[in-house]
Amino acid sequence: MTEPAPVPLEPLTEDWERALCVVAHPDDLEFGGAAAVARWTKQGKQVVYCMVTSGEAGIDGMTPDECREVREAEQVESARIVGVDEVDFLGLPDGILEYGVPLRRAIAEEVRLHRPDIVITNNFRDTWGGRNLNQADHVATGKAVLDAVRDAGNRWVFSDQLVGGRDPWGGVREVWCAGSPDATHAVDITDTFDVGVTSLRAHQAYIKGLGWQDFDPAEFLEGMSRATGQRLGVPHAVGFEVFPMGWGE
Repeated sequence: MTEPAPVPLEPLTEDWERALCVVAHPDDLEFGGAAAVARWTKQGKQVVYCMVTSGEAGIDGMTPDECREVREAEQVESARIVGVDEVDFLGLPDGILEYGVPLRRAIAEEVRLHRPDIVITNNFRDTWGGRNLNQADHVATGKAVLDAVRDAGNRWVFSDQLVGGRDPWGGVREVWCAGSPDATHAVDITDTFDVGVTSLRAHQAYIKGLGWQDFDPAEFLEGMSRATGQRLGVPHAVGFEVFPMGWGE
């Protein structure tokens, strides 16, 4: 019995100027989405990174204080490689993020500060499309991003943030979730695939701390990007689940 052909993916729109990427940890964007960011910054778009935590609980052989410093530095360098020069660290506790008002508040403030057209986060589904369970921090962050984008446009929600001339921001058109098993869209990263690999390699201490001595960033990323690219009709692609923020869309 032959397997059904993979469902084709639609190309993402690129008629926007500013994006805010909000993820739980340093390295989350590099495990798939960074090559897309490199494509967009190459086009002249403005992209800002926001890390909800500093990944301080991510390396067993380092204390959280040591780990925080190392992982923040690795993330700043990784962002620089793909053309992002602004990285915000919100400082929430790694490993024990909870979906709720405090997390929505922190993300809504970032949306109001940077006023993006598009907000990008990572997969927040329960799995990655198989038996591999997603992390609780990823799930909490992705769900909070969707609500925080709406919160940011309502002047009566977290209104204490609207000081010093800051206004609500309801201009986010869509939220894109990289790596979702329910992806409907994708972006061609053929020309920036190698840059994405280099950005993942910048997380040397984290990868070493996981004990992945034989881990090959290029091989890992290629396994995902080629399968997604086949569905878009290109050599390499990154898939995204798209959530329109407007009514009736």
